Amino acid sequence: MTERPKKACKESLVIKTSRVFPQDTNNHNTLFGGKLMTYIDDTASISASRHCRVGIVTASTDSVDFLKPIKNDHSVCLESYVASVGRSSMEIFVKVISENLKTGERYLAATSFLTFVAINDEGKTVTVPEVYPETDEEKMIFEGAEIRAKARKERLKGSRKLAESLSIDVPWHRL
Repeated sequence: MTERPKKACKESLVIKTSRVFPQDTNNHNTLFGGKLMTYIDDTASISASRHCRVGIVTASTDSVDFLKPIKNDHSVCLESYVASVGRSSMEIFVKVISENLKTGERYLAATSFLTFVAINDEGKTVTVPEVYPETDEEKMIFEGAEIRAKARKERLKGSRKLAESLSIDVPWHRL
């Protein structure tokens, strides 16, 4: 068996900063959660692509934890990188930092973990490079990967079981 190439977490680092405008906010004058989730998936997908340099698909959004609201006229900065890998899967960590552009106060607004799978042009999974952490933060995130992977597999089992009992018929009579 050939040894897989190894890449540092930082090789997949993506940083995206945007300003929060009124059209990005809800009735509480804070960033729409769905807008932030779009930003999260976007940055995470770029990290996954940078790591494996083949096609990728989102397999799951494992968590999005909204810690503090992001207000209108603040900036929102997302940092993402590949935190751990399986054979063809990649766990991406996303850290969301907001900044009050008038005062300079910065705070952690959200964190997220997503899983992407590497695929070839035929849609078949392909092996991804291994990943190794270097910074204290990367090491801390990396160390928790096995526990998160187990939880992800259990959650997927539960989702599949639930799906077996759900109807896919549209309840037209209720519309």
